[in-house]
Amino acid sequence: MEKEILKLGNPKLYEMSSPVEKTELSQLAPLIQDLHDTLIAFRNQYHAGRAIAAPQIGIQKRILYMYINQPTVFINPVLSFIGDEEMEVMDDCMSFPNLLVKVRRHKKIRILYRDMEWNEQEMLLEGDLSELLQHEYDHLDGILATMRAIDKYSFYMK
Repeated sequence: MEKEILKLGNPKLYEMSSPVEKTELSQLAPLIQDLHDTLIAFRNQYHAGRAIAAPQIGIQKRILYMYINQPTVFINPVLSFIGDEEMEVMDDCMSFPNLLVKVRRHKKIRILYRDMEWNEQEMLLEGDLSELLQHEYDHLDGILATMRAIDKYSFYMK
């Protein structure tokens, strides 16, 4: 079911999310469906949106949902940077759909996570997918792109 996306300024967006316990795995399917439905509804309205974090719909759990060519669920992801190379990007967010923020992100990352069967998985990403997962991962720690702005001139209205 489509859920309301929390907007910039909502205190829940700034909270740290809790890890998912293995015992909770059987209860995740409705949440994943909500994340999917919410992402697709946003995409239909704004013609953008590739991933969403559970905290954006008010669920303080360490879960990311990405839908590019196929759905990918990241449970309890752990992100690490590969190298020091960074890139400047214009970051947007479902929680502030009409605002762009210029931020620096690492060009290459490694993300370790569990899938819906509780199997350990790993992805190596670079470029726009690296930026995307860094953005979503920040949501799990209560960090928004606005907090990563390069400077006070890094905000742009769409």
